[in-house]
Amino acid sequence: MCRWLAYSGSPMLLDAVLYRPEHSLINQSLNARLGVESTNGDGFGIGWYSADGVGDGTPAVFRDIAPAWNNRNLRELAGHVRSPLFFAHVRASTGSAIQQTNCHPFRHGRWLWMHNGAITDFERLQRDLCMAVDPALFSSIEGSTDSEVMFYLAVTYGLDQDVPGAVARMAGLVERLGKEHGVADPLQMTVAVSDGQRVWAFRYSSQGRSRSLYYSSKAETVRRLHPETHFLSEVSDATRVVVSEPLGDLPGVWNELPEASYTVIPSPPGEDYLPFIPEPP
Repeated sequence: MCRWLAYSGSPMLLDAVLYRPEHSLINQSLNARLGVESTNGDGFGIGWYSADGVGDGTPAVFRDIAPAWNNRNLRELAGHVRSPLFFAHVRASTGSAIQQTNCHPFRHGRWLWMHNGAITDFERLQRDLCMAVDPALFSSIEGSTDSEVMFYLAVTYGLDQDVPGAVARMAGLVERLGKEHGVADPLQMTVAVSDGQRVWAFRYSSQGRSRSLYYSSKAETVRRLHPETHFLSEVSDATRVVVSEPLGDLPGVWNELPEASYTVIPSPPGEDYLPFIPEPP
């Protein structure tokens, strides 16, 4: 499986989130604590939106098949790129090829998407899943992963209009086809998706035993609990992080996202998370 991180809030150097924490994502690429594999060395990727509005609103993406822990170009970029919203992903392949087009995050227009998990027996469902992708989008699929097919199914099912609904319809199709093909528990996913303004993060599995996913407490809460964390004085109260596993062990900072639920950043008042239920497409 994989490990990933989504950041949204005050513009921040990528280095401050990717490298500096005690159990950073770069550390997790070599020594994950909660993943199926402890090593996630089958490539990595980062995607970020501009901090100053330069460009057309589409995110930049940098992906490579090298392990994240010793990539000099990643270290160089992280020390110079400042962004209010970025994704980072370290990959452990579930069987698809180790190639750049299979590294996350995936991009389409203004959208970024990354995934940890798998479609069980993907090779049995792949043709039917791909046939459900909008023909106008099909040529945009560059790699061979289930994750990218899931992304373009979500785009097909209305990601532009209704993110939770589009992801629910994608999950519903996977589960329906899994049942038709005799695949037990076909879907395992933690997914992050963003349009540059908001981040949605989903945790779901057909088996009801999903991969780990955590979201950070509000910055004001962490400042009150841990006044010694000086870097938090620089960020807004809306700043949040969603991670496959916590970046450190400070009490009160990390909250596990419940099974079959999703969160949105910025969060609606009083709603840290909402239920997620697959729907028939």
